[in-house]
Amino acid sequence: MCICFLILTSVLSKSSSAQPLPQEVVFQSGALQLHGFLWKPTGPGPFPSVLWNHGSEKLPGSHPELAKFYTDHSYVFFVPHRRGQGRSPGAYIQDLVSQAPPFERGMRMMQLQEDEVQDVVAALRFLKSQAFVDEARIAISGCSYGGIQTLLAGELELGVRALVPFAPGAMSWNRNPVVSDRLSAAVVRARAPVLLLQASNDYSLGPSHVLPKEASRNHKDFESKIYPAFGRTEQDGHWRFCSSGTDVWGNDVLAFLETRMK
Repeated sequence: MCICFLILTSVLSKSSSAQPLPQEVVFQSGALQLHGFLWKPTGPGPFPSVLWNHGSEKLPGSHPELAKFYTDHSYVFFVPHRRGQGRSPGAYIQDLVSQAPPFERGMRMMQLQEDEVQDVVAALRFLKSQAFVDEARIAISGCSYGGIQTLLAGELELGVRALVPFAPGAMSWNRNPVVSDRLSAAVVRARAPVLLLQASNDYSLGPSHVLPKEASRNHKDFESKIYPAFGRTEQDGHWRFCSSGTDVWGNDVLAFLETRMK
């Protein structure tokens, strides 16, 4: 009897401390009904929020590890799935890029990125409509393709307080000059402070070398940091750094958000 009670107490304790499940939501972007995952901290709010732009992966998922980090620090965490990825309808962006002639694929990729900005804007509109969200304290972040989306959306007057791109365009930086040119222009037009983060073993550190110089020339509120190598491979330094490196970059991001969201 005593042993059973102790086991039941342990199970209840683990259950009560377990991470809550996200809410799967649907929001409108033009003619498309897109899906996403919304993670909410405990309590009524209103809370500050981070809108996370996923990368090029076909099945982005809900990012529970990042969600736990942000919700543990009282942030709403929203992972919208852009068109053609995850649970959202449409053609997959990488398939569309591969259908273009090889010499046009760099330009085609950026054209599709421009189209998908409206999905980020629609996701932000949905996020602001939630009663537990403080619409005056929202940041946009994302990794790789999501870092590109973060900077492109940051050109618009959306009322967001901060932009935190991880490795924007790093995988294609060295072979697609369209990326560096377009993101340089986006940095000049940024409507919110930027914190750009990369690990030293990313595919290319071009974003961290080029974009801060462009920002400095144009007197933009822009910070960047290159961290030591994360893991062993370029993919570790790229995607794993973004999605599971909170012990490395977490305090820097929280400090940046706190100062920008006051």
